[in-house]
Amino acid sequence: MDVKLAAKYPFLKESGRHLKDSGVSLDGLVNGVAYERARFLGKERVMEAVNDGMIDDHPMASAIDASLELLSYPVARMIVSAVADPMLVKRYAIAEAKKADERLRKEDLAFIKDVATELGLEVATDGDISLHFTDFLRFSAAMRSKDWKLVNQRVKDGKVIVTKQRLVRLIQQMLTDKITSELPLPVDDDILRTFAQDIGEIRGIYEQLRAEQKSRDIGKVSIERFPPCMKKLLGMIQAGENVPHSGRFALVAFLHTLGMNSDEVLSTFSTAPDFDESKSRYQIQHITGEISGTEYTPPECSTMKSYGICHEPDSLCGLEWMTHPLTYYKVKGQPRRSRK
Repeated sequence: MDVKLAAKYPFLKESGRHLKDSGVSLDGLVNGVAYERARFLGKERVMEAVNDGMIDDHPMASAIDASLELLSYPVARMIVSAVADPMLVKRYAIAEAKKADERLRKEDLAFIKDVATELGLEVATDGDISLHFTDFLRFSAAMRSKDWKLVNQRVKDGKVIVTKQRLVRLIQQMLTDKITSELPLPVDDDILRTFAQDIGEIRGIYEQLRAEQKSRDIGKVSIERFPPCMKKLLGMIQAGENVPHSGRFALVAFLHTLGMNSDEVLSTFSTAPDFDESKSRYQIQHITGEISGTEYTPPECSTMKSYGICHEPDSLCGLEWMTHPLTYYKVKGQPRRSRK
């Protein structure tokens, strides 16, 4: 593997061996004057993930450019690890995986298959591209569109037939999971000292974001009056955690019933690390009735429990007559003495 290919796919084992063989030490990468550019690119890599949700393409006109780009990957992982914020870890992992997805779509099938194999997905390419249905279920679990459901796939002899593009999309999800599971890494005082300014800047961004989410009202809707289930679902979505379709449906219907229009609901979801505006807009407009013809209301508490999305019920939830999230919201806005 040449250095340019290694820089394009820095998560591969061969790329790691390329780094090892280059002779660059951790101390040199963190402190060496010769690697100041690599440290700058590493910080840029993280900021691109924070601001844009995907790593940018950087010039690799020479082997030196490619080497610095490759070195920026471990630097970025150091910075993310030093910040140690779960929201940042998830957003960074998604950004790296999206860039890999974009690049892999231009590669030949043999290379894509090798990447899938390294990540733990066995792929057959004898005529069709296929994988065992259990692997498909495992790695497509985070896909929210109905066309990823197993019942909507071509299955032959226990194997799901997929396109090249779908295989790459599965790799994207696998890489997201891989990077998320690896971070944060242990960091020493030397790393913390070198990247102190960068760490403070990024932590400040996420602290401000959390403060805004916690304290603000969403238009005329007060988050402080949300039942625990809806607070939890909203927090999970905004943190990029995997929320089942039933949870997303319940939250969208809840927000819409409280008076939020589709654009306002979409804006509420927009801070999620894996936010996809077109897909989210379609799903929201379906639930609100704009394209489905049916305006849905949120499920009652018993249904939320059966779906496994009744999260962290409090004492108000435990009252006998508390049977619906909308009732909770209404009662929460009343003086305490009138809640009995």
